[in-house]
Amino acid sequence: MDIIEGRNPILEALRGRRRIKRILLAKALRESDALKEIKRIAREREIPIKVVDRKELDSISHLKAHQGVVAYAEPLSPISFNDFLISLKGEKEPPVVLLLDEVTDPQNLGSLMRSADAVGASGIVITRRRSVGLTPAVVKASAGAVEHIPLVQVGNLVYAIERLKGEGFWIIGGSTNAKDAYFEADLKGRVAFVLGSEGKGLSRLVEQRCDFLVRIPMHGKISSLNVAVAGALLMYEARRQRMVANS
Repeated sequence: MDIIEGRNPILEALRGRRRIKRILLAKALRESDALKEIKRIAREREIPIKVVDRKELDSISHLKAHQGVVAYAEPLSPISFNDFLISLKGEKEPPVVLLLDEVTDPQNLGSLMRSADAVGASGIVITRRRSVGLTPAVVKASAGAVEHIPLVQVGNLVYAIERLKGEGFWIIGGSTNAKDAYFEADLKGRVAFVLGSEGKGLSRLVEQRCDFLVRIPMHGKISSLNVAVAGALLMYEARRQRMVANS
């Protein structure tokens, strides 16, 4: 059983594809729009709500940031790569996919899921090994986006890249050594962005499989951006180009 903490993550879980088993609320909890909606949906679905001492929530909480609300839910599992490819066939516009090469920081993955949902991306692909999974910290950092953005696990990122190429995707790697800036690339078609961990960047084999590389120009003294910020910029540029093309 998964533990979900915080008002927005729990509200999005109720709105999404997860089954919530029960909800715990702290005594004397200040009302908010999110809390009212949580209670309303729980009543509609006959999900048990129990009022408890805040100390009990503190003892349950992994992150110590529950905001007075904790929910027990069925585990949210990554979907298979084959199922993900099938789901892309029903997309109304060319899909945007994000592939992460050994990103291990839960805050980064959660933030990227939030950005992916905001731009309407189709999903995020990670490796089973040397990558962070669906931890409580990822769920919290995603602010509920984890309930809506498919997270796909593969054994080998190179395999995923080759399969996506077979489906007509352009594979675009983010690299500080790239010649072209990201906004110079045509991102209106089927695109899959590949980003590496902050410490190592893209692995050699993954970089070699990319159709081309792009960089984010830096005008200060720092040489690169956090992977979550870089991913958001790339995905938003794809969205911007599509909006301009359709206007």
